Amino acid sequence: MKTVPLSNPSINETDIDAVVEVLRTPTLSIGPKLEAFERAVAGSVGAKHGIGVNSGTSGLHLCLDALGIGPGDEVITSPFSFVASANCILYTGATPIFADIDANTLALDPTKLEAAITPRTKAIIPVDVFGQPSPMDVYREIADRHGLRIIEDSCEAIGAERLGTKLGGPEYADAAVFAFYPNKQMTTGEGGMVVTSDDEMARAMRSARNQGRDDAGTWMNHVRLGYNYRLDEMSAALGLSQFARIDAILNARDRVARRYTELLTGVPGVSVPWIDPATTRMSWFVYVIQLDPTLDRTAVMTRLGENGVPSRPYFVPIHLQPLYRERFGFGEGDFPVTEAVAQTTLAIPFATDMPDDEIDYVAEQIKAAVNR
Repeated sequence: MKTVPLSNPSINETDIDAVVEVLRTPTLSIGPKLEAFERAVAGSVGAKHGIGVNSGTSGLHLCLDALGIGPGDEVITSPFSFVASANCILYTGATPIFADIDANTLALDPTKLEAAITPRTKAIIPVDVFGQPSPMDVYREIADRHGLRIIEDSCEAIGAERLGTKLGGPEYADAAVFAFYPNKQMTTGEGGMVVTSDDEMARAMRSARNQGRDDAGTWMNHVRLGYNYRLDEMSAALGLSQFARIDAILNARDRVARRYTELLTGVPGVSVPWIDPATTRMSWFVYVIQLDPTLDRTAVMTRLGENGVPSRPYFVPIHLQPLYRERFGFGEGDFPVTEAVAQTTLAIPFATDMPDDEIDYVAEQIKAAVNR
């Protein structure tokens, strides 16, 4: 029986050498590798500033913190995401407000988003789910009508494009956040990057990530409430090395996704990801199929696991997480599209360097599992 990992980072000798090079220097934090990494990522989307942080979650928190969002404010986001998209709002003392999603793009439904706006709404956090670009141009129009800020949660979508524009740029978002956990397209181990063209936001975030030190980073001179959200030099060096080949990484992941789509299209009970080729360049984070609701997903997962193929439901709706149920009283039926989608999704093995024989094996086991 073949055993296939659910995900694998793509690390080469150049990446390893980049990290070792830093370890031979005395500067292991807030140094030249971080600055170079920040410039590279920000420049790629046309933003003025990059702020390296120790996670995408930290980056989202810093964005809201820099906007002065706090108790009494509301921030709208998606219930179909990783829990950090909403937790970052709780960190500030503000209230997360959910709006349901579009069943195809899995992004916030613009109509439902606008209906969720109240006089207390201060910002929107759209989520580019699974590397699928959100309709940021539409969100920007809504935000402008209501005087709202946009923080784009692009933690799963570095390099993605919509209508020829890269996600995270200043055209649509006040700031955007990328993340580099080991299962992402590129990795720094742990880490993230905020990009923005707002000078004041950038200044505040650079200070806040470093315990609130002044603009010069003066030792023991703290001018605001800050956090230990720094990205170390080793992680930045790995990120810089990985980012130098980001196009090759994205192309390799696209190859894996295309092969899966070819093999799984038309399989009874299985739906492949919906992509609009006229508007979208995917940045494949994961490959998530949807099973027919009549199928027993747990049984399918068990059969796959017995044959060396791990799989995971992706995502459990945030509003149905125990914390959110208990704190806000959410329950089944509150966001029906999100809940219907979440009951059918299944993330299957996916990695940059995944060989064809593994892709073929996974597809064969999926067909066998759903046919049983």
